[in-house]
Amino acid sequence: MTEKEKIMVDPWGKELVEDYNRLIKEFGMQAFDNNIFPEPNLQMRRGINFGIQDGEQIAKAIKEKKPFYCLTGIMPSSEKIHLGTETVVQNVKYFQEHGAKTFVVIADAESQATRNVSLEEGKRRAMEFHIPAYIALGLDINKTNFYLQSENKTVSNLAIICSQKITENEFKAIYGSVHPAKVMSAFTQMGDILYPQLEEKMPGIIPVGIDQAPHIRMVRDVARRLKQEYGFFLPSAVYNKYTSALDGSFKMSKNSESIGKIEIPEKDMNILEKKINKALTGGRPTKEEQRAKGGEINKCVVYEYCKNHFIKNDKELQKMFEECVTGKNLCGECKAKYGAPYAKKFFAEFNKKFLEAKKNIGKVKFIR
Repeated sequence: MTEKEKIMVDPWGKELVEDYNRLIKEFGMQAFDNNIFPEPNLQMRRGINFGIQDGEQIAKAIKEKKPFYCLTGIMPSSEKIHLGTETVVQNVKYFQEHGAKTFVVIADAESQATRNVSLEEGKRRAMEFHIPAYIALGLDINKTNFYLQSENKTVSNLAIICSQKITENEFKAIYGSVHPAKVMSAFTQMGDILYPQLEEKMPGIIPVGIDQAPHIRMVRDVARRLKQEYGFFLPSAVYNKYTSALDGSFKMSKNSESIGKIEIPEKDMNILEKKINKALTGGRPTKEEQRAKGGEINKCVVYEYCKNHFIKNDKELQKMFEECVTGKNLCGECKAKYGAPYAKKFFAEFNKKFLEAKKNIGKVKFIR
């Protein structure tokens, strides 16, 4: 395979993926089938979740009301999060509502190693913004267990055990290079993902963007090698598509200095509307051509945001789709009718819930 033909999937990079079907084959996952889970959420219904590994064991646990867990992480490397994070939180929310014991890791140790954010600063950001934001996006404060990586010695010890089960060549094959910060980060994440199984042997599911696939691949290998000694279930994973930057050129990243992204929170609605109005669309070269042929909606970032985040009502989203592809609305008209209004509604609701979550931060359950 030539360099051009390779698909680069990097937890620390920002490249877009163009062929998700090929990723399904090359990463040993299955195409996501929203019929496997009861009452599929928006991410499942609209194809935002595209791949899954060992979903059957989670579906069975839900159906039979048996114990299972769902885990995600917060990287407090920025004062904000990007819009794509909402997809992961909504998937965690879904599994939480269907019986998962829910864990949220504050990855302060990883943030210090890979982003040079001190443990003190990471904790401050988590308490003042990230935790309230995750609650505002839908997690139940009474059913979510939080912990700081740096304070969880069980995770640290488990990371050491995991590190004994991977060779240097295997690490290079998965991550491309052996950088000390990456090594520490990867093994700590393995400790996080397997940690809930030390208390109770049960399957677990990790909702992630495809850029996190290398972590999942390695932890599944390690869980398999530790199965006889610890009885670990291989962690399941559900993968969601990237969220594009406003110009469609790369995946949105909270650590990018580019103005081509929508962040959470967006408090200034005028700036938000300007961002929406500058976003890439699938407009034709001329007004006459677009009226005749309709827009190329598969290229439109505004439609992507509305489908993935802003418009929750399926019938309303269908109207947006039909008015685009039939040429009824030009791109400017579509942004004014759908893009900006629904984006403003999304953030108005978030900002209100965020303030309420901050008032209740004392109710957060921390594992010590």
